[in-house]
Amino acid sequence: MRTMDQASGAALPRPEPEVSFRRMELDDIPAITGIERESFTAPWSPEAFLNELKHNHFARYIVMELDGRIIGYGGMWTIIDEAHITNIAIREAYRGRGLGNLLMKELLRTAVQYGSRAITLEVRVSNEPAQNLYRKFGFKPSGLRPRYYTDNQEDALIMWADLAQGEAES
Repeated sequence: MRTMDQASGAALPRPEPEVSFRRMELDDIPAITGIERESFTAPWSPEAFLNELKHNHFARYIVMELDGRIIGYGGMWTIIDEAHITNIAIREAYRGRGLGNLLMKELLRTAVQYGSRAITLEVRVSNEPAQNLYRKFGFKPSGLRPRYYTDNQEDALIMWADLAQGEAES
């Protein structure tokens, strides 16, 4: 929803939403799995998130909140000087507002904070909106994983960004 300038009637840019980020906690899993079901045809189970948070010492998961409600999340593994984004999603009702940009910035900041110099992810070859978001942050295609997605055997596009050069800090 755009705001109108009272004097000219012209559309004004939307103000950036006031969101906050924090580390994901076990109590967040029900909300996160709800976002998973909205976002993915093969969503992670609550047990998968439980294992990530309790047993994977490489895992770094964050939640995005607006007015105290979780509206998005992202996760990655940080191993030595590389990060691998495992998931990123925004609640359907909040998409198209630039929140993906804010969440991606926070994931990249977190990756750098943990000493990562490069970051990678996989994305469905059909998911052009996500690929465009990742390109904005310096991600470049580097290969394919054939039949990566189990729900429909779709290929995954592998993308990398160099954090050391600041490319991914848009």
